[in-house]
Amino acid sequence: MKARRWLWLAGIVLVLALAAGCGGDDKSSGGGGSTQASGKKDKVTLQLKWVTQAQFAGYYAAKEQGYYDAAGLDVTLKVGGPDITPEQVVTAGQAEFGIDWLPSLLATRDKGGDIVNIAQVFTRSGMLEVTHKDSGITDVAGMKGKKVGVWCCGNENELYAALTKNNIDLKNGVTIVNQPFDMNLFLSKDVDAAAAMTYNELAQVLETKNPETGQLYQLDDLNVISMEDAGTAMLEDGIFVKGDWISDEANQEIAKRFLAASFKGWAFCRDNQDECLQNVLDNGPTLGEGHQRWQLNEINALIWPAPNGIGVMDETAFQRTADIAKQFKVIKTDASKDAYRTDLAEAANTTLKDDNVDVNGNDWKKADVKVTAGGA
Repeated sequence: MKARRWLWLAGIVLVLALAAGCGGDDKSSGGGGSTQASGKKDKVTLQLKWVTQAQFAGYYAAKEQGYYDAAGLDVTLKVGGPDITPEQVVTAGQAEFGIDWLPSLLATRDKGGDIVNIAQVFTRSGMLEVTHKDSGITDVAGMKGKKVGVWCCGNENELYAALTKNNIDLKNGVTIVNQPFDMNLFLSKDVDAAAAMTYNELAQVLETKNPETGQLYQLDDLNVISMEDAGTAMLEDGIFVKGDWISDEANQEIAKRFLAASFKGWAFCRDNQDECLQNVLDNGPTLGEGHQRWQLNEINALIWPAPNGIGVMDETAFQRTADIAKQFKVIKTDASKDAYRTDLAEAANTTLKDDNVDVNGNDWKKADVKVTAGGA
């Protein structure tokens, strides 16, 4: 009997010892927050603007590097496509977070949609017009009387504002060509200027053989006209949520953890481009490694440096975007400042700074990326 009693007591001691060893707070600096005390993670979905590519590298990095997991989040990255509108997905409750350009968010709100920008990840615009060097068109003013390509359906407004700013009438002073989402019209010289994003279509041109030289196009073969330089840039990739969802304090806490982990993913991509690129490639992008490497470098340039801290909306840039949206009837009424909030992104930045993560990237410089034929 004594032997059994001692074995029973020893068993209790062992159980208590194991419980003590497994207990306590599970703190992690990985995502800028602590995991849930129960070990259960909050499940959320992020609806991407487009298909898998380096445009979203920071979110893939946050997932692959374990930052979301460390923040107590189980995050699903939902790819986009030509038939997917992130605002519709989020307002329908099929995703908690979405990514899209700010004018699209303003248009949704203008029609009564209850969505709010909680993080403006891209600090600047990647929108360009490109011309052939021998065209002589080196700035927006030079587009007067020319055939100018641009994408439709909300992508044209930065260019329209730039033309208007240079006193070029949109109906009589220039021929606007509805440009497909490729550079074929430009390469065949069927337009004098064509729309391009720094991280995508510009690379597509450089990945193509110049028939006049027999070599890949070089930047010296082109004139690159930036909407940032033209002073009519509109804000692009931002993170948004439903207004009623974010009004819940519990969801605000989830959002802070999500933003901190996502921002840390982008900081990782800034400082570890090769490994970050591999995270994207592991998720099966359509375009090749060479194109993705170029894209990642250019996306970093749209985020860094981030003077206010990554994701914190700049009021002047917001107002410029809103004014252009109103000018060209993307929205009918003046955009409200309620369209965005900065407190969640600021809180995420504070958490990361406490964890010694650089949230400004003031010393970051673009790498010299060599393009590859066809983006392979």
